[in-house]
Amino acid sequence: MSVRIFNRLPSSIARLLPDAARTARAAVTCVLAVAMAAPPAPAAAQAGRNVPIIRDAEIEALLRDYATPIFAAAGLSKGSIEIVIVGDRSFNAFVANGRRMFINTGALVDAKTPNEIIGVIAHESGHIAGGHLARLRDQLATAQIVAIAGMLLGAGAMAGAVRSGDRVGNAGVGASGIMLGSTDMAMRSLLSYQRGEEQAADRMAVNYLNATHQSPKGLLTTFERFNQDAMFKTQSIDPYLVSHPMPAERIANLANVAKQSPYFEAKDSASLQARHDMMRAKLIGFSGSVGEVSRRYPLSDNSLPARYARAIASYQAKRFVEAAGQVDGLIAQQPNNPYFWELKGQILLEFGQAQQALPALRKAVALAPSAGLIRILLGQALVATERPAEVKEAVGILSQAAQRESDWPDGWRHLSRAYGILGDIGMAEYAAAQSYFAAGDYKNAATQATRAMEKLPKGSPSYLRAEDIVNYRPRKPS
Repeated sequence: MSVRIFNRLPSSIARLLPDAARTARAAVTCVLAVAMAAPPAPAAAQAGRNVPIIRDAEIEALLRDYATPIFAAAGLSKGSIEIVIVGDRSFNAFVANGRRMFINTGALVDAKTPNEIIGVIAHESGHIAGGHLARLRDQLATAQIVAIAGMLLGAGAMAGAVRSGDRVGNAGVGASGIMLGSTDMAMRSLLSYQRGEEQAADRMAVNYLNATHQSPKGLLTTFERFNQDAMFKTQSIDPYLVSHPMPAERIANLANVAKQSPYFEAKDSASLQARHDMMRAKLIGFSGSVGEVSRRYPLSDNSLPARYARAIASYQAKRFVEAAGQVDGLIAQQPNNPYFWELKGQILLEFGQAQQALPALRKAVALAPSAGLIRILLGQALVATERPAEVKEAVGILSQAAQRESDWPDGWRHLSRAYGILGDIGMAEYAAAQSYFAAGDYKNAATQATRAMEKLPKGSPSYLRAEDIVNYRPRKPS
């Protein structure tokens, strides 16, 4: 489905991001406990469940194609790593729990070539393959031990000073100096470890790119961009009090390794670059302002990406006739592009023409049969017709798609409506429970599941899954 934004995080991501945020926050707070000066939590923690997660079949397919050879080179088993797109226009990417890689839309939009994003994926794969997250937890534990030992030492010194009547020096200052000194030592040790892991991930990224005959130039370009952004911010920063190598140092180290690659001057294929350009246009069309779209893709630009961005912008602005005509023009140029047919179907559906949307969405599914998100959109359109034959068809399509995309609430929600129209209330409540559960709303999920169990055949697969939902207890934050 074209750039679907989830402002309420699906449960699997909602459970994960707070953990990642707590880990990052602990890296600082565990060694600043004495000073009581914990910094603000990362953006993911601040936003909580309001972090917008982007789902789009076209973009996800492209990122899988970028990542598959890199994951293979890194020894990461196929299907073991999920790439999640975060709706944030800053250039950033990170990994959490060793199974998910998060990439901001800002990185996808700002990267001018596929190689830049492939380099980012290679770097983050280095963190996963290197087990850096697991070792970071060990380092956090060590840092806590150092900090606690310092606090005990400081407390002992303070008690000794009190017993001596504070005759030697200043008890408060002396004890505070010992306690803060221990936390400073722990902080520097931890951050030094993290800098080492970042440099290790850089080297591993180059190895993966070489193994797949791809250039490390994109990775170097990314860090050069960071250097430009940070050039006026780093002059007064203590390089031993940052978790990443300083930009200039990092570029120099990376350049030495990258330029030795026999593939340094290798270029992305024209077809891959074309798909990358379409991805950027799509994201700008959906997330950019009217001014940004017109600035990046003026009417004088008749390229396919420019026309794609303008068609999406027209749809976003609810200019139905204009958007439909622009999409028809795209289809005339590339009649076998499933995502153009998907966009046409979505426009018709959202402007109240569900029946007319069906041929376009059936065509999109035929051209991209493995795209679960497009199948969900087709199921949604079938349900929206409210015709018994179409709704029965929707049940089959949505049941399969919802199982494939089980972490995402939309498929279950439309399936619930379909069962409701057909009068199967038990299955409607069961699908509603699945939708709430996928959205992380465990209270309503349990309520719907309890109601479903009263109507479903005892021991049936749906009954047992509903029972699992009722018995589920989310893990409390540590």
